[in-house]
Amino acid sequence: MSALLTAQDVYDAQRETLKLTWQAGKAGAERLLELATARFPGMALVGHLNFVHPNRVQIIGVSEQAYLYHHITPATRKEALDELFGSPSSAIVIVSNDEPVTDEMRDAAERAAMPLFSSSLPSPRVIHDLQYYLARALAEREVLHGVFIEVMGLGVFLTGESGIGKSELALELLSRGHRLIADDACEFFRVGPDVLEGRCPDMLCDFLEVRGLGILNVRAMFGETAVRHEKSLHLIVRLKDLATNAPATIDRLQAEQKTRTILGVEVAEVVLFVAPGRNLAVLVEVATRGHILRRRGINALEDFMERQKLAMKSP
Repeated sequence: MSALLTAQDVYDAQRETLKLTWQAGKAGAERLLELATARFPGMALVGHLNFVHPNRVQIIGVSEQAYLYHHITPATRKEALDELFGSPSSAIVIVSNDEPVTDEMRDAAERAAMPLFSSSLPSPRVIHDLQYYLARALAEREVLHGVFIEVMGLGVFLTGESGIGKSELALELLSRGHRLIADDACEFFRVGPDVLEGRCPDMLCDFLEVRGLGILNVRAMFGETAVRHEKSLHLIVRLKDLATNAPATIDRLQAEQKTRTILGVEVAEVVLFVAPGRNLAVLVEVATRGHILRRRGINALEDFMERQKLAMKSP
């Protein structure tokens, strides 16, 4: 699933950052920006003016302005502007570098209902910032049930059956100085080939629901540093009821690293069994420390096996 983003959304989100002014084409405020691969394969999201392979957001900088107004005839320029603003592949045109927005451009934008923005920033800065923003805003996403929390600097997703104790575990981790990102509905989106970002829907930010206590405002209760809006996902901790799992079926040595695939990205997963007397908060912290060590190439099981081999070889 990908988000729907309109020209109006882009303007509202980037108006201050990119110093945008809406010059013409307000009738096209609801034009959709889609993933570059949605209907026009190979097309870039943002780039300098391109008539052959139009970008979703066309940027007119110094060179493009010079081409339009110094290297072609007025008749050819009119055709070029009509083609630019009439392109079904594009959704927004931005004139950067504080270049003048001519009446010809405004008229063409109004005829085609194409949003025309201007910016005082240089075109490379506009392209860079918009590419970053659009790549995240239009990224594939999936909403999963669980609690997303930052433990020792890593994004850890607590999941399991309803009523298994995810929120109570999150509350214990918060009391130990870790930070809440999202409770109940966690929105994950793919921002790179092997990178998933997780964040909390705006409506649920700062809140944690615990059975018997109701809705808790974590920010008000634990302070500003107890919450954050988003974080990269590094580890999944799946909670299971020990009573419903035969001890003989449990891999005590964890010889094989479990993973779970989300949006095509494999994420390391650890299974913790819930039983009376088990300190799950400590176990989550240790599982996170173990994951950090594995990322550094340190594997306790392999070290133990190597020690056994050496012991068997020694006289």
